[in-house]
Amino acid sequence: MTACRFCRGTRGDVVLDLGEQPAGTAFPAAGDPGPDPLFPLRMWLCAGCGLAQLAEDPGGAEEVVGLEPVALVEQGRAAVAELAAAGVVGPGVTFTEYGSPHGGSWVAGLAATGAVPAGPGETVDVVVDNLGMMHDADQAAALRERVARLRPGGTLVFGYHSLQAVVEGGQWNDLRHGHFAYYSTSALAGMLEECGMTALRAWWFPLYGGTVLLTARASGMPGASVRELVEAEERAGMRDAATLSSLQRAADRVTGGIRDFLRDERDAGRPVWGYSAASRAIPLLARAGIGPELLPAIADGSPAKQGRRTPGSAIPIVAPEDLLAAAPRSVLLFVDDLLPEVRRALPQVEAGGGTWLLPDTVPTRA
Repeated sequence: MTACRFCRGTRGDVVLDLGEQPAGTAFPAAGDPGPDPLFPLRMWLCAGCGLAQLAEDPGGAEEVVGLEPVALVEQGRAAVAELAAAGVVGPGVTFTEYGSPHGGSWVAGLAATGAVPAGPGETVDVVVDNLGMMHDADQAAALRERVARLRPGGTLVFGYHSLQAVVEGGQWNDLRHGHFAYYSTSALAGMLEECGMTALRAWWFPLYGGTVLLTARASGMPGASVRELVEAEERAGMRDAATLSSLQRAADRVTGGIRDFLRDERDAGRPVWGYSAASRAIPLLARAGIGPELLPAIADGSPAKQGRRTPGSAIPIVAPEDLLAAAPRSVLLFVDDLLPEVRRALPQVEAGGGTWLLPDTVPTRA
């Protein structure tokens, strides 16, 4: 029986089932023959607190081997600027950061405002969590830990990928092992309330189709920006299992379309390569049954990933220079937000007649 990672309730629904998947927390060496163990990968929506979450997880720490996308860095700068303008951070304000294993630290930007990073275990004026707490299996314990680090009157700052953006964008492959929670503003505000905090203000950013920056304190009333986000989510059905189940339909459509496209291109003698060996590519490749016979290689700018392979599908990960030398007709980009960055960094792809494709935009059979 599934129990909620925050409220411990057992009433809820599976809204997305991707079947048996490789763990996705590590990329094996290219010479590792496998087989890679498989584990269930399902999203469960708690009927009590409304938290969308990973139903099961195989465990294991997520490897930090990727490069920070420019879009993530730019969003961090914008978020820190908003916090400084609102007076949350600035000269003399002490802070600590709970970061993400994917990078994207705001420590340097926060310090540039005059704020002072605290030592381990110290209480602080501001606790910042940017895409961090979603990696904690015990959501209740993780949130209480962050609240306990605050001095009286302190501010908790959360940056999170909006569940509404995940659902409305059909981002079903955002579900992966090691990512335990998928937050709506409504659910997160309720979680904060249970821990004696009130969500006060929210900012929206376009990263990943929609990320939210939320501030909370132990007193006060939710501002208009928070109320508007919660109301929009209610209208969109972010606590409704039937609405979230649209992710299942998106998964079926995209995986089938990509598999058919790659087969057609291979049969026509037009090989397709991939770009960005991101963790979100793993469930897509595994569910679609795509291996090196359909996608010969995936290029990635991270030297730490080069020379490895994707778990489950065993596709080699190579340097961008190898992709340019192969000059494929099409390049399937697994992270949408990277498109402006890779077009600038690798103009040779399009100059040579190649095309960048996103998973949602591959040509489909009539």
